Amino acid sequence: MPSSLVSAVRGISMGVLDLDAAVDFYTKTWHLTLVEHTGDAAYLRGTGTAHHILSLHRSDAACVRSVTFQVASEASLDEIQARVPQYGGCVLKEKSPIEEPGRGIGVVVSDPQKRVLQFVYGDEKHQESAERPDYPVRITHIVFNSVDVATAQHFYENALGFKLSDRTRIMAFMRCASDHHSVALADAEDNTFNHVAFLMPDLESALRGAGRMRDAGYAIEWGVGRHGPGNNAFAYFIGPAGFVIEYTAEVQQVDDTYVAGGPDDWKWPAGRVDQWGVSPPPSDRIKHAQKQIRFVPSGM
Repeated sequence: MPSSLVSAVRGISMGVLDLDAAVDFYTKTWHLTLVEHTGDAAYLRGTGTAHHILSLHRSDAACVRSVTFQVASEASLDEIQARVPQYGGCVLKEKSPIEEPGRGIGVVVSDPQKRVLQFVYGDEKHQESAERPDYPVRITHIVFNSVDVATAQHFYENALGFKLSDRTRIMAFMRCASDHHSVALADAEDNTFNHVAFLMPDLESALRGAGRMRDAGYAIEWGVGRHGPGNNAFAYFIGPAGFVIEYTAEVQQVDDTYVAGGPDDWKWPAGRVDQWGVSPPPSDRIKHAQKQIRFVPSGM
């Protein structure tokens, strides 16, 4: 298994039916900042250094177009490009300049289950903004549903250098840096999108953000609570176009001394779905929404 060729998850590209409504939500309610609007696409940042962490594209159907990862060197792009076909993936676009806002150099691939992944080096950065209460900093993880977690895990470990942090009965948590997980693979009947988690500056900000969402008419579909694997506080919502989005905080930081747990290590007492024991189970609405969004190649 190689050392991780990926340094962080940078962002996600979503196709939405009503672009203007989605931009309005993610700026005014979710608290991202619009960086650039090109007519059929909008690019939004958090308070961290990434040029953008969310891009929204006018589309005939809600979909995930791609997930973007940061790499630390151009050599990492070369190695990813070489390794991906060896482990069941496909190179969709070889290393070349990126034309969308943020620029840099990138490689675009699909994994064995046809998710489009973009790897970027040398992209534009912002000065890190002062932390603002209930404003997301960055994306900390994205969860993929998978009909064959073992195949997907093998690819992320061997083609990209991710490491397994924990395996529960239903999910494999994979890391590429110090965050407990940047990608999680959920056992499922289809290879769909599950959710994306936005990191808040602290627990207080996550709670205030959850309250602000409720004020805006968005029910907390799961939470507020604290997860087992990752030890992060969470609150889940269903956003525009049916995407499941999470506010999270206090994500566990791990290193190579961390010992991966198995399903027997992550069992809740009867009646509990989080560490605190205060969260009700996920709503039926979110269980449904977590299975509906598909990955659609973006034509990069």
